[in-house]
Amino acid sequence: MTARVGMLDDVAAERLGLADELERLTGAEWATPSLCAGWTVHDVVAHLTLSTRQSVPWTLWRVARARGDFDRAFADMARERAAAHRPEELIAQLRAMAHVDRRLAMAGALDPLNDLLVHSQDALVPLGRGRDLPVERALPCLRHIWVAPFVGAAKRFTGLRLRATDVDWSEGDGLEVRGPAGALLLAANGRVAGLDGLEGEGLDEARRRWA
Repeated sequence: MTARVGMLDDVAAERLGLADELERLTGAEWATPSLCAGWTVHDVVAHLTLSTRQSVPWTLWRVARARGDFDRAFADMARERAAAHRPEELIAQLRAMAHVDRRLAMAGALDPLNDLLVHSQDALVPLGRGRDLPVERALPCLRHIWVAPFVGAAKRFTGLRLRATDVDWSEGDGLEVRGPAGALLLAANGRVAGLDGLEGEGLDEARRRWA
């Protein structure tokens, strides 16, 4: 049975919007380092085109080749796909897959949307093209990744309380770190750039953990 995508209309809108933005990039911008360490913008976009194409057996085989390291396996797959496909091909693939209701069965229903929101900023923030993430999309993803075992958001912010200032959401206990849901989503996904949009008495502690 095919694993279905949560909030598919929003996923489609994000894919098409990102494709529009990518159309404006120069060759040098595609080669720019992204917020993902060791990944270029090209690598990040290539990774996003894999979400409707991966199977569980193939993914587990790649993880086994990477000696059990999921991060390394996904990085290898992204770089290989980037090497095999030119920017214009990846943009066309994003458009073609916009409404495809299929995800990797190992992932959660909201993982495709979360990946799009976060990875789009991984690619665009270093280019000065970042944007405020829509609250109606960021909030469900925040709720999802707070308890998702592979993300580790709750563990990352142990002893701190995250609170959104643009919507009714908070999690954790301790010194407060607050700001827009979109910035919190980036931070909860392990992006230090997300901290730049936050404030509160717990912010210095959060920065120390990244340092």
